[in-house]
This record gives sequence, structure tokens and C-alpha cells, in this order.
Amino acid sequence: MMEEKKDIRKRIAETKKQYTDEQLRTLSSDIVKRLEDNVVLKCSKTVLLYYSLPDEVYTHDWVERLSKEKTVLLPVVNGEELELKIYSGKESMQKGNFNIDGPVGEVFDDLISIDAAIIPGVSFDRLGNRLGRGKGYYDRFLKKLNTFKIGVCFGFQLSDEIPHDEYDVVMDEVWTEEGYVSKK
Repeated sequence: MMEEKKDIRKRIAETKKQYTDEQLRTLSSDIVKRLEDNVVLKCSKTVLLYYSLPDEVYTHDWVERLSKEKTVLLPVVNGEELELKIYSGKESMQKGNFNIDGPVGEVFDDLISIDAAIIPGVSFDRLGNRLGRGKGYYDRFLKKLNTFKIGVCFGFQLSDEIPHDEYDVVMDEVWTEEGYVSKK
């Protein structure tokens, strides 16, 4: 299973190199536009999002816009775990572990109040299985959440099947630039 996951990560990385930054931003914009019409997100008051890395669906502008009308939480790596902090503007962001930007401030631990979680991944399948970067941060964290989980990725990141086990957390929905592609 580990070898299969490694092969998928390699395939996705190679495919991603075929796209320019501008093309990926355009695809990202299409994904975000579609998600903004998602009924779960529209009704949510508190949303877990992520501040994208260069190879992920771009979310920086969306985080900023969404934070004007909802409580937006961003994950921050602390040791072997993810912690959540409230996004309060670009000025509150700083580089953290793995060179990932995250908000400073108190840890948000009212997990029951999170209405929806937007989760990045290296790849997803149509059953909602997710392949991350391999460290297990999201899987460990998502096991603590009882909220609606939406995986986001570019269409070329979809796989026929993601190898998974009891430690992997399945998404409720997966979205690409084409829109909704799966539900568990």
C-alpha cells in the first residue's frame, strides 16, 4: 500500500509540472466559485479552511473574503499535531513548520462549532478517500472532528482508487474545477 501511495504522489507531481502557475490559479478560481455555491458552506458560520501551498488549490484570496462573513480557522502544525487558529487578516500570518503560513494567536479548541472543513489532498478518489503528503497530520486531526468534510483538488489529481486503511478519514464530498465529483 505504501508503494501505491508513493506512485500516486509521484504521478500527480509529474502531471502538475505540465501546468503553469497561471493555469493552476485559473483552475483554483473555478473550484472556489463552485464551492461558494455549496449549500453546506453557505449555511456554515465556522469553516476550517487551509492557507494553500504553491502546489495546492489556491485559497489565499478566498480565506480573506470568507473571513469577512464567517469565522475562518486555519491549521497550524505543532509537533506531530495540527492546531486550529482563527484567521484575522494577512497581518496575523507568520511562517511556521514546513514553511507554511499560519495565523498567530490562541488555539481554537471548540471543535464542535466547526460547521464545515475544506481539506486539501495530493489525490482523492470518487469514494472520498484522500491521499495526503504522508505525515498523517490531517488524518489524526480529522478523527477529532464530527463535521462535514469537503476535499478539494484539481481534476488531474483524481485517482481511480486511493489505497486506504482504518487510519484514513473519508471526505463527505470531493470537488474539482468540474464541480462535485463524489460523495461517501
